[in-house]
Amino acid sequence: MLSVFDIFKIGIGPSSSHTVGPMRAALMFARSLEARGVLAQVARLHVDLFGSLGATGHGHATDQGVILGLFGDAPDTVRPETVQPRLEALRRTGRLELLGTTPIAFDRVRDIAFRGEESLAEHPNAMRFTAFAADGGVLAEGTYFSVGGGFVVEGGQAVAQTAAATSAVPHPFSTGDELMAQCRDHGISVAALVMRNECAWRPEAEVRAGLLRVWQVMQQCVQRGFGVDNPLAAQALPGPLRMRRRAPELHRELLAQAGAADPLAAMDWVNAFAMAVNEENAAGGRVVTAPTNGAAGVVPAVMHYYQRFVPQANDDGIVDFLLTAAAIGMLYKTNASISGAEVGCQGEVGVACSMAAGALAAVLGATPAQVENAAEIGMEHNLGLTCDPVGGMVQIPCVERNAMGAVKAINAARMALRGDGSHYVSLDAVIRTMKQTGEDMKATYKETSLGGLAVNVVEC
Repeated sequence: MLSVFDIFKIGIGPSSSHTVGPMRAALMFARSLEARGVLAQVARLHVDLFGSLGATGHGHATDQGVILGLFGDAPDTVRPETVQPRLEALRRTGRLELLGTTPIAFDRVRDIAFRGEESLAEHPNAMRFTAFAADGGVLAEGTYFSVGGGFVVEGGQAVAQTAAATSAVPHPFSTGDELMAQCRDHGISVAALVMRNECAWRPEAEVRAGLLRVWQVMQQCVQRGFGVDNPLAAQALPGPLRMRRRAPELHRELLAQAGAADPLAAMDWVNAFAMAVNEENAAGGRVVTAPTNGAAGVVPAVMHYYQRFVPQANDDGIVDFLLTAAAIGMLYKTNASISGAEVGCQGEVGVACSMAAGALAAVLGATPAQVENAAEIGMEHNLGLTCDPVGGMVQIPCVERNAMGAVKAINAARMALRGDGSHYVSLDAVIRTMKQTGEDMKATYKETSLGGLAVNVVEC
């Protein structure tokens, strides 16, 4: 049974699967060297990036994530403002301190190989780390898979751990039907059920504080994306596209138009919230995976909509929003995928839209059945959504796509609230369909930048 804090992780951009996951994998490998007692013997490291990591790793800063993990950094604690200076020092000196203690020779071009033409059978996001002694002998080797949302699986070790965690909670569920049955049998909301499960691992006060911390990071990300106390927001986004940030200007325009009679002003604000997050993500800033970095703007945008435009909004609603959204995200993670490299962007923005739709419906007073209906609508109309980032960067179409996903989530919630919760297509059915659609989708449309907009839009 996954935790809400598995679904919502604090990290840095631009990608949960291509930056955050590789950072975690590299840190895991470096710590494994320390645990085996061979860290001090390491003279050189080599990293192979396969499949989607190799194909779009340059644009997604995968090599940067790997290096930070080898330094000993974790996604939730690394300070974004220190990243570029340290990478420049590494380039200049050719020395990398493993876990901050053991210096080795390291060249970013020589020691990290992008093998986009090769894929490992287990998952398209694969990494292999090899540590060498001074005499050239292999000290250790490790293979890891970045399976979406910052989740990392070490070759052959994840299934037993997941099964063991399931029995530790009072209300385990793995399908939407099981979730609905638990809510119905116990007469509780989705949020209350997830809170009970979380309390099997930590006190309720700690859960609540952790969720409000997640919300705080989301709010800070939006403010930085608007350019508040962030001079970097005036610069173009990294990479050859030189894409201009739009959220700061949109924010200024909306503030200037405050009070004007515009019935669609709320939609403009939702667009601004979502784009602020994803422009900050594209710049390598701190974001919350929700459930991924590429889709990090949808849930915060809808939460800001709730806070700004729903009169009864409060912290209790924020906590319930995140608990409900997490329950929906768990269903996708368990039964399908949240990896764009595995199922396309339907697994990222589509899942985020589904999560936000169900969660918004919940805090607006929906029954569990209406919550499930809203989540189903959110995904049903994202089925087949491809992942085709131009230039391999999380900018075009990703920034606007988050804004579209957020607006669609709000509409899905409103549609569900106008009904009584009964509907023909279940959430489980749409999750199965999403998985099947992803399996049928060509690899060129699954975060390889080999199809779609990525080949029809000139990069520079």
